[in-house]
Amino acid sequence: MSAPEIHEQSVAALIARYLKSQGVKRVYGLCGGHVMPIWMRLDAEGIQIIDVRDERAAVYMAHAEADLSGGLGVALVTAGPGVTNAITGIANAHVSRAPVLVLSGLPPMPQENRGALQDIVHTDMVRSITRYARTVRHADLALQEIDEAVSRALGQGGEPGPVYLDFPVDVVRAHVSAAMQMPERFASRETMEMAPHPEAVRAAVELLWTAKRPLVISGRGAKGADKALCELLSRLGAAYLDTGESKGLVPESHPSVVAAMRGTVMQQADVVLTIGRRLDFQLAYGSPSVFGDAKFIRIADCAAELRDNRRGAVEILATGKLALQAILAEAGERPSAVDDTWTTGLRAKHLERSTKLVNSMRDAAPGSDGLMHPNRVLAALRDALPEDSVVVADGGDFLSFARVGLPASTYLDPGSLGCIGVGTPFGVAASLVCPEKTVVVATGDGAFGFNAMELDTAARHKAPVLVVVANNGSWAIEVRDQQESHGKVVGTRLQFSDHAAMARAFGLYAERVERAEDLEGAIERAMANRPALLDVLVTPEAVSSDAKSGLAWVPDLQPLSAWDEAEQRWRSSV
Repeated sequence: MSAPEIHEQSVAALIARYLKSQGVKRVYGLCGGHVMPIWMRLDAEGIQIIDVRDERAAVYMAHAEADLSGGLGVALVTAGPGVTNAITGIANAHVSRAPVLVLSGLPPMPQENRGALQDIVHTDMVRSITRYARTVRHADLALQEIDEAVSRALGQGGEPGPVYLDFPVDVVRAHVSAAMQMPERFASRETMEMAPHPEAVRAAVELLWTAKRPLVISGRGAKGADKALCELLSRLGAAYLDTGESKGLVPESHPSVVAAMRGTVMQQADVVLTIGRRLDFQLAYGSPSVFGDAKFIRIADCAAELRDNRRGAVEILATGKLALQAILAEAGERPSAVDDTWTTGLRAKHLERSTKLVNSMRDAAPGSDGLMHPNRVLAALRDALPEDSVVVADGGDFLSFARVGLPASTYLDPGSLGCIGVGTPFGVAASLVCPEKTVVVATGDGAFGFNAMELDTAARHKAPVLVVVANNGSWAIEVRDQQESHGKVVGTRLQFSDHAAMARAFGLYAERVERAEDLEGAIERAMANRPALLDVLVTPEAVSSDAKSGLAWVPDLQPLSAWDEAEQRWRSSV
């Protein structure tokens, strides 16, 4: 008996039509019977299906698509294990506030709760890590539900982030009545922007333009506001720190950039402006033990980024770009009160440290094992990559080196969840979304192993990504922590596996590089033959800043040892 026919007015067909109407060009997924009707209608509508080897990679790729396109990312996974495999990807999108739509299926309704294949309640599992989670059991509600889910994902009226819908397979095949196929459901979606309240804008200007040492910190909510952000920094003369969520928005050449002085500027600022950025562990939770008596101005388009951990003296619920434009308009030609010697001094020290770092990277000594330092790999990549490259950094120890050693105008990393393993999936999606740019994944070997099979996806879909694996045969931060804290290494060493051989087996161009002097040629050949992988042997003896900071052993009050000690002192003094 053949499968039931999928009618052009079925739920599956209308889901595909809807996604096409919203500008979705590709969907990432892994096939399965419960979603096959949707799968085939996506193809019929001309939407490209990027079939992956694991469902979490599908969600990671949809996440990268959303970040880089500024729109919606879509993943399609089958029921049961398909959804449970996808949950890590959904959780990462949840923490990163990435607008991702995850679609799945269920057994036909007559078989529900009877022990059918892959019969499990998905919505209960994903509800806490999604903005919207529904099972659609009536065909006529399908368009309404997907339209609402996409609105929620894009943050229209709330915090952006992943959403989830599933459909019993008989509902997916069912006909949608003509009356419920309302044309407004298929209308292209305009970006919804929120204007700031004028009184809040005036209050922000007063604080900023009377500040002596203002600091601006950008996050997710600053995307799309790069022009206004750069103008604000120039007119105000403020110091600036980016984060992984916004790296590349402000060019390294801007005189406000003081990233190498992060700890100092956080302690010295008297006014701190955050733009769409949570005060999470990476920013010491905004604690007075680190930021002192600084007054905060919080700008965000959702409440979660507006008042977490440290309330603002001024809080502006608005789209980041509109808020900054309004602040600039309100300030007019008003002269800034900033202490120029403070900003220029920070900038000079930043440049001194940055230059020293770049020079030291090129000359970094090998370990006693004769293997090169990770910074030699990053220095070679710095020299080879075009300025407009998309950089994906992944790993634990290696990410610590790459985060400061590899500049980028477009940058992705594991984010605040610390979700290592995103590198290769992010890179595959990035190379499909931005085919005109060079996309490089700089990853540690441990992180690479999570989704190494997606090299197969890169090969099959001819995704022109370069994956560079810093292979140190260990979970290096944990090895060092065990050695120093416990005097014994247990379960944290890996092999120096031949990742290049695996990549060649999947059809990629690949080389194994063991000497620093061979890096330049290997990178040049790999760039010319993408998709490609370089398996570069590096010493596990190199000590990253994260390994030194106490991040590995998880202090009680703050993520870093120095901040933890400061927090202890501050709390005991109040």
